Amino acid sequence: MSIKLPSSLKSLLSITALLICSPLSVVAENCVVRDFLELPLTQSIDPMQTALEIAYPGLNLDPTRSLVEFPDGTRLNFRGARRVTADKRLEHSTLGDQFHYTYPLGFTLTERKQLYFDPGRIRWEQFFRSLYFETRNEARRSLSRVTYTGTSSQAVFNATKKYCVHVQLRSVLEEIAAYGPAMDVYFEKSGGSFNWRVIAGTNRLSTHSFGIAVDLNTQLGKYWRWDGGKPGSVGPFANEIPFEIVSAFERRGFIWGGKWYHYDGMHFEYRPELILYSRLMAQNDRRPIVHAIRMTD
Repeated sequence: MSIKLPSSLKSLLSITALLICSPLSVVAENCVVRDFLELPLTQSIDPMQTALEIAYPGLNLDPTRSLVEFPDGTRLNFRGARRVTADKRLEHSTLGDQFHYTYPLGFTLTERKQLYFDPGRIRWEQFFRSLYFETRNEARRSLSRVTYTGTSSQAVFNATKKYCVHVQLRSVLEEIAAYGPAMDVYFEKSGGSFNWRVIAGTNRLSTHSFGIAVDLNTQLGKYWRWDGGKPGSVGPFANEIPFEIVSAFERRGFIWGGKWYHYDGMHFEYRPELILYSRLMAQNDRRPIVHAIRMTD
């Protein structure tokens, strides 16, 4: 599916691409839209450190002491990537494990065919609790309503104000709505947003718990468990989410679950560090990268 970009939207993107987020962007009053596909980057000796510190202003990573310090002063000792089985990496993640798979920025489903290729699905839970919230009530108090207003449909999502996630999401939805009524169907029967809960079939907190994830149309999005898949054995993913939607989300720092082996095609979550890490790895000539290509399978 390909839709012509309106000239007014091109102008809007040209402006927002120039905006950068101030170091105080963890609070709503200082938020500006960031374009993580165009944000200037310099070559980095440690792409993981650079990606995390740019993605979350105020966070500091000290690889020499294996220490990560959050804006509120909380400190955690972290471990790097490990040579372990895929299921152990998923169930008992480290900070380094989160970068084991490099998130692909091309609009392709080829890489997800690799067994357990799940970039972004691997999460060290304590990192997210420290980055965002330890409790449901803390998360609830941070929420802001963000609305998709289409030609014939409307969808309301709740996103956290922390790290300006709500502003990034609002920019995504405004861009998608500007494509016109063809986009409306993807926001019907939405799977929702904030929900303090564990991931189905696990005891691990979902990123929905922190107000950083949204699910679009549950019927069009597709989900590996609903399609009868089992861990390590899923069937074909018949994607119905168009390039325009995925691109708009990725530009604002949201990754797409449709690029996972254990696919979740309705799911987008705010993980700008993975977008930046992918760009930095390509910049260091460690992998090829292409932004604006259509789906290949």
